[in-house]
Amino acid sequence: MTDRSGTIFGNAMGAAVIRKAERAKASYLREFGDDSGKPLRLGARPVPALADLGVDELTVSEGGTLDAGIDLRADERALVIGTIRMGFGHYRISMAIASAARARGLHPYWFDLHSFSGTSGGGIIAKLNGLYSMGSRWSQKYPLFNKLYWEPLNSEGFRKLSYNAVDQKVAEIMATPCGLLPKGVPYVATHAWPAQAALHAGLERVVNVIPDNWPMALHLSEGAIHCVQSPSAWQGYKLLRGMSGDEILKPMPPGSLQYTGHYIDHELVSNLESDTAARVSRLDGDEPLRVLLTIGGAGAQRELFKAVIERLLPAVGNGKACLLVNVGDHGDALEWLRQAVPALSSAVVHSNDWDGTKRFAEGASSGSVEGVHLFHDADIFAAVYATNLLMRASDLLVTKPSELAFYPIPKLHLRRVGGHEAWGAIRSAELGDGSVECGSVKETLAMLDLLLDDREGLALMNERILAAKRAGVYDGAYRAVDLASGRRDNR
Repeated sequence: MTDRSGTIFGNAMGAAVIRKAERAKASYLREFGDDSGKPLRLGARPVPALADLGVDELTVSEGGTLDAGIDLRADERALVIGTIRMGFGHYRISMAIASAARARGLHPYWFDLHSFSGTSGGGIIAKLNGLYSMGSRWSQKYPLFNKLYWEPLNSEGFRKLSYNAVDQKVAEIMATPCGLLPKGVPYVATHAWPAQAALHAGLERVVNVIPDNWPMALHLSEGAIHCVQSPSAWQGYKLLRGMSGDEILKPMPPGSLQYTGHYIDHELVSNLESDTAARVSRLDGDEPLRVLLTIGGAGAQRELFKAVIERLLPAVGNGKACLLVNVGDHGDALEWLRQAVPALSSAVVHSNDWDGTKRFAEGASSGSVEGVHLFHDADIFAAVYATNLLMRASDLLVTKPSELAFYPIPKLHLRRVGGHEAWGAIRSAELGDGSVECGSVKETLAMLDLLLDDREGLALMNERILAAKRAGVYDGAYRAVDLASGRRDNR
């Protein structure tokens, strides 16, 4: 196993940083143990919610016969997607990669290190995910915590090269499940930890899909091909800009970083023109504006969602708008909303009904829809992918500027949850397919009123989406898959 903590892209880490990395690894080993000697076996099972994408989920078990054993060397079309459940973002990007892989004739395998609860790495990720979710919620509840700790951590703390050094050392513990994979299998990671773990296990064709538009060392995985969604992110990562204060660092070497464009599902890209034409037709026909509101995987911003919903309900009542709310797998958020906004008692609830949700989305794409619809599913795959299905039939997506900021639908960007998200809204606003980030409830409601009452803004966003499509901006998922599989991008 190669040590990747002492030197990162030719930049030497100080002795104090190396000691901190070693202490972190030792601490996690004491808490979660060392599974490198366990007799683990690899299995596979279908993912019903992602059946249309041809996805099989890889499982890792210690001995036993929970799943039939699988040898990926026998599948020449195999492409493994290394991911983690941390919010919804990494899952959604993974679905885009799976969709693109399927479109390329490959067989996508879902490989979630977080889900391997019997492994040391799975325990570490679960703990860190819990802390991140708690921090996200607190940042929206306690302004002082957000100002003094959460924003600086997410914009500058995660930016430091020393942070990557510690992560690389801890990722050595996460490598055991990756050792069950063939060394030459194409492997696309949608978080740095699965990328780092795969490289520590000796995998040879690792592509590290970077989600954020703000360059942070958190996302680096030396040895992989790194993908970014914007030219400005390429420049920032290439120079490792600001990752060691004012120090000018040695840059990433040639071939290690690629600008691919936005990571978008094949179903959305291939139907973009027709979906946009339908949106424009509804705008021209003065039909109810279909507003899709998504609650993120960390469950933050509830009071902001409440304000948006209350502002929209009169427009829903007079036929000017239709509201679709996806609470994901947050059953508690569904109940909270219904109690906090009594008018939602008359909303149509689609709960744990995946087939019904798909039928609704298909019907909405070709027909009319009205009123308020609430969507919830305890299955994480259905919970995340429901937004993708509903997006095609919606006119405006209301979301924080995370991974959804890059999707080809007109967007109203809510206040960020973490400083790094600000640059997703900047990218979208500059492209013209979304609004600027609305930093307060007052500004959010003003932007909502504008888009609802004066449809010139939505017309402009749809125009810019078509222009970005022609420029290949939304082809990032295809290109990431091509980099891993060795296929040449000839579009």
